[in-house]
Amino acid sequence: MSLDPRNTLARPGLAARSLEGLAAAGVYGDPVAMTVVVAAAPLRAAPDAEAEQVDQVLFGETFEVLEADAGFCWGQARRDGYVGFVAKADLAPQAPAPTHRISAIRTYAFKAASIKSPALGPYSLGSLICVEARDGRFVKAVGSGWFVEAHLTPIGRFETDFVAVAERYLGTPYLWGGRESLGLDCSGLVQQALLACGRACPRDTDQQALMGRPVESLARGDLVFWRGHVAIMLDSETILHANAHHMATAIEPLAEAVARIGSTQTGQPTGYRRI
Repeated sequence: MSLDPRNTLARPGLAARSLEGLAAAGVYGDPVAMTVVVAAAPLRAAPDAEAEQVDQVLFGETFEVLEADAGFCWGQARRDGYVGFVAKADLAPQAPAPTHRISAIRTYAFKAASIKSPALGPYSLGSLICVEARDGRFVKAVGSGWFVEAHLTPIGRFETDFVAVAERYLGTPYLWGGRESLGLDCSGLVQQALLACGRACPRDTDQQALMGRPVESLARGDLVFWRGHVAIMLDSETILHANAHHMATAIEPLAEAVARIGSTQTGQPTGYRRI
């Protein structure tokens, strides 16, 4: 059986104990759950601050650590299963289970229950919060400050229109491997919008291209795939996508995008999917 290394916590010599019998390793270990304590922790391809960012783990999300050294932890992001390296300073022992998620596109926490106190963040949509105290319109989050409660939604309550969620990222800068509201890539946009609606979604475009079913007549919410790229249909003729041409999340006619991308090595769309 072929295992995708992006989502398999195994490498030569070391693997998660749950993979014993599936992935060969000299040593099997039990991952230790840690919590991200910064607004967005880069998940890198190598234990180096200059290495490629392949994903991000947002505040309050769990990163399961199998190996740690002085600077980096190697493990797996629980929310989307991606494997890589996160800076040790961005993690802390596992926090209590989240009670809320951030439902605003981005928001600040404050050191006190006042908008005049020093701000922390900003924190992005989808970040996970455990409320430990209340003071008027503010709630105190474990490991952070005081959030305006109107910017949070209880765990288990979801959005209903993932396209409308994605539209809130319009103008957000393009960032390779990004999932935060300050910068994200094409598949990160799709993933964040679906997660806000309570739908699991893999991280990369080739994985997302296996979701749903193929369609020929396009409608709002359908996904258009190219080799290494994905866009969301706003209607039958218009797309929304985070892309390196605009270096932002942008809206444009599908026909224009197909012509422009088709003139590059990426080529023509590889599929249209309804999820």
